[in-house]
Amino acid sequence: MIRIIAPGKIKESYLTDLINDYSKRITKYHKIEIIELKDNEDIKKETMEILKCFNSKDYNIALTIEGKKYDSISFAKHLDETFNHHSTITFIIGGSNGLDKEILDLCDEEISFGTFTFPHGLFRGILLEQIYRAFKINNNERYHK
Repeated sequence: MIRIIAPGKIKESYLTDLINDYSKRITKYHKIEIIELKDNEDIKKETMEILKCFNSKDYNIALTIEGKKYDSISFAKHLDETFNHHSTITFIIGGSNGLDKEILDLCDEEISFGTFTFPHGLFRGILLEQIYRAFKINNNERYHK
């Protein structure tokens, strides 16, 4: 299973459409669950909400600016190898203040999508697109480049 823990409700219909589209596409390959937390300016309160959803048996990936960078092919390979050892991969997106060190210390890895700052809803869509692309790559299926 793929799990995404993310703060903030998506208000824009075009982003909701994007997220729903890629979520649906991913279900061809794996179950997916998006856990939408209340957006909270207080990082400690947000950390407590994330911890309520955190499962130490999952392979937990924090999405941070400082994390490891992958290209699409190496990301696909990494997901495939991770699924060989874990039944669930959880991606954790931080709020506007990032992720607290307590969360980072619990995660198995940090991944970066670069040093750009993205709106949370758009980033959720980008993450889902890259997960979908990874499944297409791993299944030797054509997908636009």
